[in-house]
Amino acid sequence: MMPHAELQMACTPGIGATLGSRLIQHFGTAERALAAGERAWRELGVPRAACAALAASDNARLDETERWLEAPNHHFITRDHRHYSSALAELDPAPPWLYGLGDTELLNYPAIAIVGSRNPSPAGLEAAREFGSALASAGLVVVSGLARGIDAAAHEGALAADGMTIAVCGTGLDRVYPAMHKELAERIAANGLLLSEFGLGTEPARGNFPRRNRIIAGLCTATLVVEAARASGSLITARMASAAGRDVFALPGSIHNPLARGCHQLIRDGAKLVETTDHILEDIAGVLDGYRRQHAYTSDHEHEDVESAAASTIESDDHATLLAALGHGPARVDDLVARTGWSADAVSSTLLILELEGRVQAGPGGAYTRAVS
Repeated sequence: MMPHAELQMACTPGIGATLGSRLIQHFGTAERALAAGERAWRELGVPRAACAALAASDNARLDETERWLEAPNHHFITRDHRHYSSALAELDPAPPWLYGLGDTELLNYPAIAIVGSRNPSPAGLEAAREFGSALASAGLVVVSGLARGIDAAAHEGALAADGMTIAVCGTGLDRVYPAMHKELAERIAANGLLLSEFGLGTEPARGNFPRRNRIIAGLCTATLVVEAARASGSLITARMASAAGRDVFALPGSIHNPLARGCHQLIRDGAKLVETTDHILEDIAGVLDGYRRQHAYTSDHEHEDVESAAASTIESDDHATLLAALGHGPARVDDLVARTGWSADAVSSTLLILELEGRVQAGPGGAYTRAVS
């Protein structure tokens, strides 16, 4: 059922996620906040124009958004949504709502942000693609901001590996910024997830991007900065990640490269220097193991009534771990051995059980994929 009160609030001019969060926290629920009336809103510091908009019964933006949400894989994600990110829920305040286009299940997979310069060096672009591809192949969701340069390269690397990626946008999801990334955004929506705190029609504005960066940092287990000048949005994202208790990694560069200075500053401030993806995976292995066990993939059909008692049984930790390592792309036994650290026999026997249960299927060349429900 659509959370109508939250959607009505989100579509009200002048009520963004920050003010919406204050209203919900103060009154307890979105329904109570809407019913409180103008006097109570004003006492809480809601601007007069926003109060008038809240009180108005006609809301063209609400109608437009409801029509948008009727399309497949278009989502309005509140704190009560079953795929609302448990990592984002730890933020204070947590985003009261998000708009999604694509697969919202990715919000509770282990994720790493890859961010950096919009005008990187050729070596920086290559590194972002390589790290995006390798980390996605390891079963991580690669999260970035769809911007030019490092962001786009990280998304492209993940997609090239048939991995998972989330683009957090600083606009409404009916807009693509920059426009040159329209095709990339379409590929991410089809194979991953576009995510935004901003309602339909929101154009790019300078103040939107720090808020977008907060979502990127909060969503992820760790953040990797590839190239960044000393004054850049990437460093803001890294500091937000650190403040949220997340690991921050930085790729060093030449002392003569101005785009390495931001990374070097982060390293001096306590970020972890990395040269290979193994450095990251080794460092966060414990976090990822716990994350995978707690947030193991559960397919949609397991939320429906089923005749078989076995289908309603909670999957074992081993099954959950292997499904999380498999991700959404094809993988062979040796790939899964590398991702899980298990023996080949353990991987093969668990795959056999999952195949008999109809949850994975074998394909050409010995590659396994998730079964289509």
